[in-house]
Amino acid sequence: ARRARELDPISPTRHAFLGLILYRARKYDDAITACEKALELDPNYPNADWFLAVALEQKGEFPEAIARLKKAVSLSDAPLYRALLGDAYALAGQKAKALSTLKELQVLSKQRYVSPLDIALVYTGLGDKDSAFEWLEKAYQERIMRIQELPQPHFDSLRSDPRFQDLLRRIGLPP
Repeated sequence: ARRARELDPISPTRHAFLGLILYRARKYDDAITACEKALELDPNYPNADWFLAVALEQKGEFPEAIARLKKAVSLSDAPLYRALLGDAYALAGQKAKALSTLKELQVLSKQRYVSPLDIALVYTGLGDKDSAFEWLEKAYQERIMRIQELPQPHFDSLRSDPRFQDLLRRIGLPP
């Protein structure tokens, strides 16, 4: 990713996806820097706001993470952005807003596809492990490709649960 950024230094995509990789590596400050550069190049690139927000969230900077996710939602109707916003609300202690966002996703799912992983993400933020695992199991049963995101920091609060380890084993990911 660094090499791609060197080859194409004015691409917001290259900077943002480096930020995502750094987030997944739990190098949050470096992820923030890469995403901020992406947003300098394109202030309306919703993926850069997404990747920046999740790194900020891991550092406990919830107001800024929420602001970034609200912006991403305004730029794109992707249910994932709404789910990430619900998760951020939950982690910031704004349970009513998180539950409202969850309800929006459930209503939206009657009109268009919403990944079970997105629903699981909000339940994870709310600390409702049983519901999170119910929706993660649905994602597994539906063979949702994004199930491979389980090792990401979003799901760290589930990691100690035996159901998490079982799910990782079934999808072929290391514990």
